[in-house]
Amino acid sequence: MSTSLMKAVRQHAFGGPDQLRYEDAPKPVAKAGEVLVRVHAVGVNPPDWYLREGYKTLPPEWRPAATFPLILGTDVSGVVADVGDGVEGFSVGDEVYAMVRFPDGMAGGSQAYAQYVSVPAAELAIKPASVDHAHAAGAPMSLLTAWQFLVDLGHDEPNAVQPGPHHPVPLAGKTVLVNGAAGGVGHFVVQVAKLKGARVIATASSRHSEMLKSLGADEVIDYTKTVPEDVVRDVDLVVDAVGGPTSGRFLRSIKRGGALFPIFPLGFADADEAARLGVTVSATQVRSSGAQLHELAALLDSGAIRVVLDSTYPLADANRAHERAERGHIQGKIVLTVD
Repeated sequence: MSTSLMKAVRQHAFGGPDQLRYEDAPKPVAKAGEVLVRVHAVGVNPPDWYLREGYKTLPPEWRPAATFPLILGTDVSGVVADVGDGVEGFSVGDEVYAMVRFPDGMAGGSQAYAQYVSVPAAELAIKPASVDHAHAAGAPMSLLTAWQFLVDLGHDEPNAVQPGPHHPVPLAGKTVLVNGAAGGVGHFVVQVAKLKGARVIATASSRHSEMLKSLGADEVIDYTKTVPEDVVRDVDLVVDAVGGPTSGRFLRSIKRGGALFPIFPLGFADADEAARLGVTVSATQVRSSGAQLHELAALLDSGAIRVVLDSTYPLADANRAHERAERGHIQGKIVLTVD
């Protein structure tokens, strides 16, 4: 029996952007409970290049086993091409967006860098009508991360990065410092915190200042000229969208009873100091949620939350998109467009 083919970006070994190959691949089908989406745009996220490299930043025991060839990517916007058995609420021709099988697909099971992808119906939502596919594809993982950290987890799965559950904190009337505010997650954290009534201080280089103020930042600190933790004091919450081992430097900026949310918590080594200062340090693992994307679609549709695009590349040039990501200093999101 012949297999239908599509174009996809696959890799046959771990490595750099040069491992990404635009080639023929089997076209997926919509199994029971799934929807087949004809992809129009794909959002590029850090887990994409983590997987491309073999998750070198994770401890060896955490690295998922990958089977080659694999297809990267989780975030898509497109049109329903087929609906599997038992699926309700979606029809052929619907414009939809999703974060596909994350974190369950961390080893390459999401497979979004392609012309077609099968999506569990529970992870899918109708695309906001006023937002084009490129901007819609830039939203799912980064916006869900901001929402699940700041507003609502949306699930009760065990926390993979700490013993207990993550608890968002009330934001109305609070002061929030966002480190790495211009990036994919950071620019959504700024908007969500402002939407929920916080005063927002953003850290970014000066070239991002105008953009961040347009998104609601009350103050922007140029970290290339001023060390934020040297001048900021008594904030209620720091969201470190960069994260990693250096997050602890922000503890001195947080008032007793406040919180530090490192988006990338691995390597944090200042738990004792946080306890001494009375600061809660908490994080979570973003998870796919069609229900939350449905809720967020209304905010995207109204313009209450905006997606900023750093750059777009054709799917065939995914390697160039990854090269752009490696250069850093991204403003918003990188997106692949699909013919």
